[in-house]
Amino acid sequence: MSADGPIDLTIVVPLFNEEESLEPLCEQVEAALSGQGLTFEVVFVDDGSTDGSFEVLARLSGSYGWLRAVRFRRNYRKAAALALGFKEARGRLVATLDADLQDDPAEIPNLLVALEAEGGRDLVSGWKRKRRDPLTKTLPSKLFNLITSAVSGIRLHDFNCGLKLYRREVVEEALPYLYGELYRFLPAIAHWAGYRVAELPVTHHPRRFGRSKFGTRRLLNGLLDLLSITFVVRFMSTPMHLFGSLGLLSTMAGGAIGAYITNLWWQTGTIQNRHPLLMLAILLIIVGFQLFSTGLLGDMLASLHQRGGRTPPVRDRIGPAAAPREDPPADER
Repeated sequence: MSADGPIDLTIVVPLFNEEESLEPLCEQVEAALSGQGLTFEVVFVDDGSTDGSFEVLARLSGSYGWLRAVRFRRNYRKAAALALGFKEARGRLVATLDADLQDDPAEIPNLLVALEAEGGRDLVSGWKRKRRDPLTKTLPSKLFNLITSAVSGIRLHDFNCGLKLYRREVVEEALPYLYGELYRFLPAIAHWAGYRVAELPVTHHPRRFGRSKFGTRRLLNGLLDLLSITFVVRFMSTPMHLFGSLGLLSTMAGGAIGAYITNLWWQTGTIQNRHPLLMLAILLIIVGFQLFSTGLLGDMLASLHQRGGRTPPVRDRIGPAAAPREDPPADER
C-alpha cells in the first residue's frame, strides 16, 4: 500500500526498453507486498527508453497508487538511473530491483527479515545461487566476484545481483559513488564505510522478454572500475599511504641496485657492462621521488577536503545530540 505520510519502503527500478515486462512486474510487486502491512512506493526510472516503456508506466499508474515514474531525456546508463531513484526515494528502507523479470519481487519480504536478523544489518545483497543465464555471462561473473571479494575484503558470491535492500543512511553514503558502473561495488563501499553487509540467496528467473543490455566486455570494465573505486574509497583521505609505499619500494629497489653497481666499480674499477642495470637504478629512484611527490600533493588535496567539515557517518548515539555550532558574527571574529 502507499501513503501520503512516512513510507517504510521504496523500491527503485531502473529500466531501459522493458515495455513488455512492466505490467507483469507491477502485478508481482502488488502480490508480494500488498499483504505485508508496509507503506511502500515503487520508483521506476526510465533511462531514455526508445520503446513505449514510459507510456506503459503512465497507463499503469492509474491502477497502482504506489507507482511513480521519472524519465531521462536520453540513455545515461544504470548508475545515473539508480542515483536519481535514490534521490527520489522517500522510504526509510530502499530496495533495488531490475525490470526484466529475472529478479523476483517475492524475495523482498525475505530481504526485510534478513535486514533485521542477528542484531540488524544495513545492507542485504541478493545472491543468484541458481542463475538462469548462459555460460557467457555466468563464468565471467564468477571470476569478477572472486576478484572483487579478494580485493574488497568482503566475501560475497554475487556483487552483480540487482536485488538489494538498503537502510536509508547507506543509500545517502553511496550517492557520491554512483557514476560510471560503480553501482556494482555498493556492498564493498558500504563495508569499507563500516556498515553491516549480509547476503541472501534469492530466486532468479530466465529472461522472458528482450535481450540483456550487458556483454562480456563488462568483465574488463568491472576490473578497471574495481581499481578505481578501491583507490577512491580506501585511499582518498590517505593517498600518501599508497603512493608513499610505492615510492619507498621503488626508491629502495633503485638504491639497492645502485649500491651493487657502486660496489662493483669500487672492487674492479669498472661496472663490467652493467650500463642497463645502472639506468634501471636511476629510473627507479626518479620514479620513487615522483611517487612521493604525488602522495604529498594528494595529502594536501585531502587536507583541503577534510577542512570542509565532512565527518564519517555515526552508527549509534547515546544521550542528546550536540547543538549545531553557530559561527560568531563577523565583528566578533
